[in-house]
Formats: sequence, structure tokens, C-alpha cells
Amino acid sequence: MHSGQLVFAQVMTYLSLKTFIRMVLTRRVQHKDKDFSCLDHFLALSFAQLTALESLRDIEINLRVQRLHLYHLGFRCKTISSNTLANANRVRLWEVFAELAHHLIGVARPLHANEHRAPSSTR
Repeated sequence: MHSGQLVFAQVMTYLSLKTFIRMVLTRRVQHKDKDFSCLDHFLALSFAQLTALESLRDIEINLRVQRLHLYHLGFRCKTISSNTLANANRVRLWEVFAELAHHLIGVARPLHANEHRAPSSTR
């Protein structure tokens, strides 16, 4: 039986929820959707990216398998359908996710500033 924190939830702990919520409120992208928040939307897209899922149906199926663990993954919605994801993708502004990506890059850069990159091979 699982006794620790899920890997996806561990990765998402690096996301500053206060920063993300501020970005959402600033851009007013939450709309009136109580059941599928902007955070749920971001988590679903992140889950898809980290697990190499390629379609909305794949996301729905994989999260449906995890439906008993959605809360532990960080989701506040009870279920996620491909239709809900499609509607959110159509209605919500993508700029909030781009702003979050730029913020996370800014956080990561100083953490890895002293790391040396391997020289790229030339052919």
C-alpha cells in the first residue's frame, strides 16, 4: 500500500501556489468555473507533459485511473473529462501558463547557475 507522497505531488511542490494564484487573479482567467479551476487545468496539463500523454482522451483515461488519488495529486476537482479539458483549453488564456513558465525558469536559473554544461558534439 502507498504510504508516502506521490511523485507528481512531490514535483508540484516546487510550484508556488501563491504566485500562481496571483497570476490567475491578475489576468482574470478563473472565470466562473468552480468545478475545474485554473490550478486543476494546470495540473492536468503538467500531468500530461510529465507522463508523455498525447491527447485529451489519454489525459482523461490516465487521471480517471487515479481518481481516488486526485486530491493527493493536488487536484480539487472530483473528475476530469476530455470535454472539460477541451472547454478549458478553448476558454482560458494561455498567457497565464506562459507567465508561470517564465517565473519557474527564473527560479531555476540561479539554482543551476554553477553547473557546467557538457559540450555539444559536432558532426
